[in-house]
Amino acid sequence: MSGVALTIALALAAAWTVWAFKAPIVRYEASDSARLEVAGAPYVIQSDLTGKLFSSGLFLGREVQVGDVLLEFESRDEQLNLSMERTHRASLEPQIAALRAQMEQEGLGRGDEEKVLAFSIGGAEAQYRQAEAQALLAAEESARANQLRREGLISEAEARRADAESRSKRAAADSTKVAVSRVQPELLVRDRDRAVRVKEILVDVTKLQSEAAASSANIRRLEHELEKRQVRAQVSGTLTECLILRAGAHIYEGQQLGVIVPSSQLQIVAEFAPSAALGKIHPGQDAIVKLQGFPWAQFGTLSARVSRVAGDIRDGRVRVELAVNAPAHSRIPLQHGLPGSVEIEVEHVTPALLLLRSAGQIVGAR
Repeated sequence: MSGVALTIALALAAAWTVWAFKAPIVRYEASDSARLEVAGAPYVIQSDLTGKLFSSGLFLGREVQVGDVLLEFESRDEQLNLSMERTHRASLEPQIAALRAQMEQEGLGRGDEEKVLAFSIGGAEAQYRQAEAQALLAAEESARANQLRREGLISEAEARRADAESRSKRAAADSTKVAVSRVQPELLVRDRDRAVRVKEILVDVTKLQSEAAASSANIRRLEHELEKRQVRAQVSGTLTECLILRAGAHIYEGQQLGVIVPSSQLQIVAEFAPSAALGKIHPGQDAIVKLQGFPWAQFGTLSARVSRVAGDIRDGRVRVELAVNAPAHSRIPLQHGLPGSVEIEVEHVTPALLLLRSAGQIVGAR
């Protein structure tokens, strides 16, 4: 009997020895705190100016997209000023167009005058040639009349009439010649007057264009002022915090109005004691997540994997970020802000090694 007992005792001792030195035990490090967070940082909605509220679109749980209007300030004065400035700007275009049309007409007028001048010069030259021919003919007749008078064939009165007719024809020819020579200088004078008018029109166009540019700049400024009186979403996500605001409420510059949680992947952010994290927790390690309010015996746990480990200590804790591997049919409604705890698998050790570490810690404590 004693031999059997000894054999059993030796077998148990051998089995325990094998278990103590060969059996793997998974060791975990538990976090001091943990919570579900979106990968992107929450966006705080703030007012950039002070004013009276016109309308608010801040509703808890509202899904917003980038650029959505969240609230508007009173802007009647700015809208009135913008409308007046746009009307003023629109009134300048017809004036500029009219002046440009006038400049174009001035250019067309010179071409028409040149055509008229060509006809006038041609007609005047024809008249001059006709008058010159008549003057030459009258001079010849006057010369013949004087010859006949000297020969006593005609009376002195007839000779004088012929001379007077010759002088009259010569005067008419000279007058026509002067008229021909005066046409070109008159055109030059008209060109100088036209150039003066064109310069004056150009000055007026330049003034109106400068006024239009200033008006356009003022319109852009007023539009920017109106845009500033609207608070828009800078990220897409869900409103998780927001003030209850009604029309007429007074908003101050820098006042926090709400928080948008971006629509991005959830992660676990856990905090560990430095002794538990430094040198032990590394990216790629598996972890178990238990969420408060959802007992793991009823709802189960979530699996996760370490993605990043902070290299410094802040407020006596080390930040560890983990990627969540949520089941497709999880009974836990995962959302930003859920608190819980994390247990990270840091190593596989044998019972004997754990016993030796414990003994070492006890000796060190003494």
